[in-house]
Amino acid sequence: MQIDRRAFFANAAAGLGTAWLSANWPGALAASVHARAAALPGASPKLEFLSPAEATEISAIAARIIPSDGSPGATEAGAVYFIDRALMTFAADQQPLFRNGLLEAQTQLRAMFADAQRFSDASPQQQDQFLTSLDDSSGPAGRPNRASKSTSSFFEGIRAGTIAAFLIDPESEYAGNPSGVGWQLIGREPAHTFHPPFGFYDKDYPGWAPAAAGTSK
Repeated sequence: MQIDRRAFFANAAAGLGTAWLSANWPGALAASVHARAAALPGASPKLEFLSPAEATEISAIAARIIPSDGSPGATEAGAVYFIDRALMTFAADQQPLFRNGLLEAQTQLRAMFADAQRFSDASPQQQDQFLTSLDDSSGPAGRPNRASKSTSSFFEGIRAGTIAAFLIDPESEYAGNPSGVGWQLIGREPAHTFHPPFGFYDKDYPGWAPAAAGTSK
């Protein structure tokens, strides 16, 4: 089943939650800058928390969440480096979840597909089927290969980090997501488009400029 990419990102942006974004915004912006630089051609980034083997697996998972299917995806956004930096900064409390969750997820993967020792070894179809199982909380208790609470939380952590890395605001003074590809996909306008009348507290808002005459409201 094909998923509308634009609709997916619009829902994903909303799903991150304003409370989470507000609480972690400075750290997320800094992690985005780090990730974008790490993903540039010719860069030689160093991992800070994840081992190379762990990074390979998390990168493979992120690449299925936001594939590079004709437009940049999680790989080009440096999602694995965003997650790695987050786990050393504002999301340091999630370190056990990621490390232990990955080990448990790999065990569940092998139980589901005997020919795949690691997520990165599985076929795209197997990867998608496995991630769907981690994301599926419905069904009878004890069904085979049903995701445990810890692996579901692990998957949600990767999904949140991947989406944040991809959609971080391109207008940031820290220059995260400089191309703005994520916001382009959801149709976000890069500039403020306020229209008068305003209260006195609006007129000096950073980035505000009067709309051009004739601009539709």
